[in-house]
Amino acid sequence: MKKLFLISILIAATIVLTSFLPEEKPLFEVKKSDAISEVLKKLGDAPIQHQANLIRGASAKIGEDLALRGIAKKPKGGKTKKQSKHFVCTSCHNTVKEDPDLRVSDPQARLNYAKENGIPFLQGTSLYGIVNRTSFYNGDYDKKYGKLVEPARNNIREAIQLCAVECAQGRKLKNWEVESVLAWLWTMELKMEDLNLSEADYKTVKAAINNNGDKGAAIELIKSYYLQGSPATFITPPSDRKVGYGLKGNPENGKLIYELSCQHCHKDKRYSYFDLDDEKLTFQHLDKHIPKYTRYSIYQVARYGTPPMNGKKAYMPQYTQEKMSDQMMEDLRAYIETRSR
Repeated sequence: MKKLFLISILIAATIVLTSFLPEEKPLFEVKKSDAISEVLKKLGDAPIQHQANLIRGASAKIGEDLALRGIAKKPKGGKTKKQSKHFVCTSCHNTVKEDPDLRVSDPQARLNYAKENGIPFLQGTSLYGIVNRTSFYNGDYDKKYGKLVEPARNNIREAIQLCAVECAQGRKLKNWEVESVLAWLWTMELKMEDLNLSEADYKTVKAAINNNGDKGAAIELIKSYYLQGSPATFITPPSDRKVGYGLKGNPENGKLIYELSCQHCHKDKRYSYFDLDDEKLTFQHLDKHIPKYTRYSIYQVARYGTPPMNGKKAYMPQYTQEKMSDQMMEDLRAYIETRSR
């Protein structure tokens, strides 16, 4: 009886003591739908210093309208002036993921991905995930824009302005408009699922967040799966345009480039005065100009772009090496030559 009494006292004491112990925190689960910035924040990473400042009624909706339509409602009523008479952001940029592997800039992989996902193949890097980057107008863009690039290299707000004025050939955005565009860009930040992490990687990140692993290593792991900036290397046309780059072209691949890239801007003169349709005469015209030094030569316009014309400020941006390889140029040539016959 005495023994039973002691056991009862021990049980009661255990219950009382347990009630005073802190509750065990539930483990944080890392989901594929989680925003990368939130996961990095939980790991203790320093936040990117370009969160949107929603001043004067700025909003992501206003930013979306400015970016996609070039015009938006003002916070206090009325409409803004059209940002550009020539381009909108989607003239040159996608707003969805466009690279199957965000660690590399592979133009052929991007073209294949564009075909599979029904998106255009463009000169500019996708705006999707741009807020997760830390540098802009990288590589050789200083050759094109000179000192204008300097303030934009590590400042997304300056990059937005440079794009608005120089790339879009439009007006400078007001501060609240910039903040609106930035707020809209934040709606397209990278998600964990975009990185193609392995299950082992997810376990590593989960363990670190729950204080059972190296948080610094987990941060580096996540960032190793996407580029912090989009590389850009300017290259020239072949020295002998009749010979080309000396590579055998694949017309089927060239067809994809023509339809997903060339016609994105030129079909029905969408962003250009020059119409590119599927008529034989059009391909014969392009074929005739391939070896020439004119604005109708695919070598000339793809590698150098075109300057604005008198009375028409719209122009054609060039394709960097990371956006169009020499092999792809020969593929496009092969398609044009095939269709011109």
